[in-house]
Amino acid sequence: MYEFTPMGWLKHCIFHPIEGFEDLRWKKQGSMKIALWIVFFLFVAMVANRQLVGFQFNQAYTKVFNVVPLLVQSVVYFFTWVIANWSVCTLLDGEGRLKQICINSAYSLVPYIVSVFLTVFLSNFMVLDEIIWLSAISYLGLGWSVILMFQAMKAVHQYSVLKTIASIVLTLAAMLIILFLMILLLSLFQQVYVFFYSIYTEVSYRIRG
Repeated sequence: MYEFTPMGWLKHCIFHPIEGFEDLRWKKQGSMKIALWIVFFLFVAMVANRQLVGFQFNQAYTKVFNVVPLLVQSVVYFFTWVIANWSVCTLLDGEGRLKQICINSAYSLVPYIVSVFLTVFLSNFMVLDEIIWLSAISYLGLGWSVILMFQAMKAVHQYSVLKTIASIVLTLAAMLIILFLMILLLSLFQQVYVFFYSIYTEVSYRIRG
């Protein structure tokens, strides 16, 4: 096994995922601070992809900017994945702890984040006929991150290949359930707020009258 700085462990996992995530687990390495920074840059990448893509490639209406959907698609989705994976793999005798799952998952996203920033930058210097190169970079980054995520979950829980695939599928299903319950809960809170606000408004009118 190897000894690295915190950033060295990140690089080791990205370029040598099979042994990298195994070493990360057995050495009890990985930085939560770096993981949170990666999640932050994921959000920044989503914003950049929405606002800064070259005009010939950008089909979004950039004059109206709403940060909430981008926050959901990055930060909320990430932590929902972490919680869902921990919940599912606890039932499937997974060995990964919540912190380990968070760190490994964040490390796996680096190629995707880099590909987003790279395509945003290049889109401002390319013509529409060269979109195939931007697509190639995007698919390469996404595919690399998928491979890293698979190996990260396999290593952190000490699963076989088939059990890792099953756990990922169940994690995605659990994410849908969690997000659905969150939407219901937010809707309930909104209705309760509207109810009490209407009572407050009615009482205020009667007192003034």
